[in-house]
Amino acid sequence: MKIQESAENYLETILILQKRMGAVRSIDIVNELSYSKPSVSVAMKNLRENGYVNVDKDGYITLTEAGREIAETMFERHTVISSWLMYLGVSEKTALEDACRIEHVISAESFQAMKNHVYDNHELFQQ
Repeated sequence: MKIQESAENYLETILILQKRMGAVRSIDIVNELSYSKPSVSVAMKNLRENGYVNVDKDGYITLTEAGREIAETMFERHTVISSWLMYLGVSEKTALEDACRIEHVISAESFQAMKNHVYDNHELFQQ
């Protein structure tokens, strides 16, 4: 299922915050993304209603299986693309900004081909 880029960003952010902090609440997303509280509240409601996140009675947000799958896909794309761009000599700031845009529009086929090339041909990315 194709979801909007903003939803992908929220899901990826929740994943990153969970890795960093463990538990995640809306205020953590507000602080991470510098969005308004009402914007994050609306986004969390939409993500919950569409089955991508669960919010418990104390306001803690967790990813559902569907939400985690999308978040991990976006996180992998972001990590590989930004690392590759920096390897090519792009500044970290630009690489991170460009990766954030590219990760949402690149097809699964093109990303897999790029990832295969990067991992097969550059010692930096050897797994």
